[in-house]
Amino acid sequence: VQLQASGGGSVQAGGSLRLSCAASGRTFSNYDVGWFRQAPGKEREFVAAINWSRISTYYADSVKGRFTISRDNAENTSYLRMNSLKPEDTAVYYCAVGYISPKGSWYERRSYHYWGQGTQVTVSS
Repeated sequence: VQLQASGGGSVQAGGSLRLSCAASGRTFSNYDVGWFRQAPGKEREFVAAINWSRISTYYADSVKGRFTISRDNAENTSYLRMNSLKPEDTAVYYCAVGYISPKGSWYERRSYHYWGQGTQVTVSS
């Protein structure tokens, strides 16, 4: 499956952005979706995830209450709505898909098999 992330940009602190992740090539609705981010000089970290049926969502503590993950399986797209952005949210944001088993971890990169190219988000103070 091919993933294309978009929607990044530059905003001031307190602003909002909505990232999109468009999938093609395989049945998107079969996959669980995760969003990760990587700031300069830092490890790529988990941000949010949603299971294939949209029943379950997961968030990093740092974004809980500010970010919302969703998906539209008919449109083969996942979204990450980001509100109340902070300078520390500045990073390249990546979407990824995989099959998360009951014993798997939603929060680890190795759980996701296909990755998009990333979209830059810059938040200024």
